[in-house]
Amino acid sequence: MAKLMIMGAGGMGTALAVAFSQMGHQVWLWGWSAEENAAIRAARENVPLLKGVKIPEEVEIVDTAEAAACCDLALIATPTIGVRGAAGTLRGVLPAGRPVACTSKGLEPKTLLPLHEVAAQELPGHPFVALSGPSHAEELSRGIPTVLAAASHSLAAAQQVQELTEGTHIRIYTNDDLMGVELGGALKNVIAFASGVIDGMGYGDNTKAALMTRGLTEIARLGTRMGARAETFAGLAGVGDLIVTCCSQHSRNHRCGVYVGEGLTVKEAIAKVGMTVEGVTAALCAHELAEKLGVEMPITEQIYRLIEGEVTARQAVAALLGRPQRHESETNWLGEIG
Repeated sequence: MAKLMIMGAGGMGTALAVAFSQMGHQVWLWGWSAEENAAIRAARENVPLLKGVKIPEEVEIVDTAEAAACCDLALIATPTIGVRGAAGTLRGVLPAGRPVACTSKGLEPKTLLPLHEVAAQELPGHPFVALSGPSHAEELSRGIPTVLAAASHSLAAAQQVQELTEGTHIRIYTNDDLMGVELGGALKNVIAFASGVIDGMGYGDNTKAALMTRGLTEIARLGTRMGARAETFAGLAGVGDLIVTCCSQHSRNHRCGVYVGEGLTVKEAIAKVGMTVEGVTAALCAHELAEKLGVEMPITEQIYRLIEGEVTARQAVAALLGRPQRHESETNWLGEIG
């Protein structure tokens, strides 16, 4: 049995708390809002996000991170914008050298940093593990088989996370390409948003398949430019997460895109979703990184322009279809040709 502090009482944090408790681990679930924590504590359920999923009585919902002092591992499961704050809350409480895992998927706005670099600034000396892959909280919390990648510069830390779920409905593979796993999880949200847009416009499977394929290509383009390995994007945190986020009813990024494709503004669509839409922020960050690093990302560019109100959805599609003809292969995959 391990002792785990989960930072973030949203959908994923709650789902992990339920799953880990059912596996026999001791779990503390920390949330930002004392009021929301009290509601979850009283109902033993996260009604807004995981209605019908009962939280075991053994899970202690807490307002402070003091319990982290006796934990074997802390796990951050906040939206991207909350990672720095959650890590800072653990500083001075989590014992030296204890690993920090993170399920958040994004790049920090303004700094454009991947989350392992954010955590390193707030929690120096703590091994970081990115836990990523096709994993909607709605399914994970209900015992549906889920397979993830645990990526870290520390094999021991990645294996520690892997061992938590051995023999359960969650299977974890270790991975040493931390940058690739993090970027795959962050950038697929941009393509998922785009996938929703084309669904909202009434396009079909041909269009979506092409979007996902070319989207993966430009994710790998930026990823390899930032030091990731191309093959990582053919794995769980790349194509695996891309498929589930572009095609699932549970994806808020996809759902937000659908509303935009149907004619709402991005601001109106986000308000209708009523939750964090990581793909919008990720598109802004990815566009800035692509310009800074000189990486061609045409889909991301058009989504950026759509978010900024510079083009309509139909104009964005027309711009992509009207790009100069070229060979499909490129350096990231088979060798640069044309």
